[in-house]
Amino acid sequence: MLELADIRAAADRLQGHVLRTPCVASQTLSQLTGARVFLKFENLQFTASFKERGACNKLAQLSAAERARGVIAMSAGNHAQGVAYHAQRLGIRAVIVMPRFTPGVKVERTRGFGAEVVLHGDTLDEARGHAIELAQRQQLVFVHPYDDEAIVAGQGTAALEMLEDVPELQALVVSVGGGGLIAGMAVAAKAIKPSIEVVGVQTVRFPNMYNAVKHTELPQGPSTIAEGIAVGTPGRIPREIIERCVDDLLLVDEGDIEQAIVMLLEIEKTLVEGAGAAGLAAMLKHPDRFQGKTVGLVLGGGNIDPLLLAAIIERGMVRAGRLARIRVCARDVPGSLARITATVADAGANVDEVHHQRAFTVLAAQNVEIELVIQTRGPQHVQAVLDALHQAGFQAERQ
Repeated sequence: MLELADIRAAADRLQGHVLRTPCVASQTLSQLTGARVFLKFENLQFTASFKERGACNKLAQLSAAERARGVIAMSAGNHAQGVAYHAQRLGIRAVIVMPRFTPGVKVERTRGFGAEVVLHGDTLDEARGHAIELAQRQQLVFVHPYDDEAIVAGQGTAALEMLEDVPELQALVVSVGGGGLIAGMAVAAKAIKPSIEVVGVQTVRFPNMYNAVKHTELPQGPSTIAEGIAVGTPGRIPREIIERCVDDLLLVDEGDIEQAIVMLLEIEKTLVEGAGAAGLAAMLKHPDRFQGKTVGLVLGGGNIDPLLLAAIIERGMVRAGRLARIRVCARDVPGSLARITATVADAGANVDEVHHQRAFTVLAAQNVEIELVIQTRGPQHVQAVLDALHQAGFQAERQ
């Protein structure tokens, strides 16, 4: 059974090989959530993820014969990069099986660390099955992303650092996929400070550990923005620890995670992927749950596809009312569009897109619908733009 001594031993092995990331207070997020929030910046690791901790601890304990055979791992990206990087550093051959949905940035970075990447399957379970088959065929050592005590112990070192830096922490909020991170952190945290609360967070679309621990049967969705925790089958070792040491599990939706990603980027100037932002998403969705507490959040990773990030930022601006779509009805005569855009400009908004609609409308034939996408300062500013258009004699509404 995993104990605090195992995690302390892992911390000794990691010294000099894995970054001791900062754990600092966020004044703005504390004001927004009503809690005292501390952020553990695991996205600053060399491979931009906490997964390095478990991978390094596991590989450091391989025998000479096992190192000579090489290792194989299955991962949606972050575990892959952690194994690939530390295998390269130790001179060990690494084969990584990744699901086909893995973001390209993670695939290319894994290859960049010298690993042989095999894309197989549409789920983590399919990738895992293929990895186990290859391990048997090529006599490779299988490095599981979460169902391995050495991996769990390595991940738990994050909690050691957090409690050393901020002993007054009252709660830890941790993303849960297979459960390796929260299991290791819970063992360490509860041993050091039994009164601390450990709360796990999963997405509504992949509630595997939530179902297992709470004995529910929530359906599993096809995909999630938090692909790093899109795990279909919870780990046996982490599940046992979670049932014993974790106080609660919460669920968040896609919109909650998108909002958290944008807030971390805008407020903390730090890039966090969906899985790493789930903890903040839970605090934003369940503010009463953490009101007045000193809470530690793990920003687990920062590997996100640039195109996905661009879409998230744009959707976040829409939710915040800083990007709005309005429809204006006007006479289809020269100068109408110029008057409309001038009115919008005078109201202090910027026109992002313009689209004329003449055919697909119920307006009279001599009229036109003009759809504008505008950049504003927020919902009140959008209303001010609409008011200005109304005063200028145009029919206008927000879509």
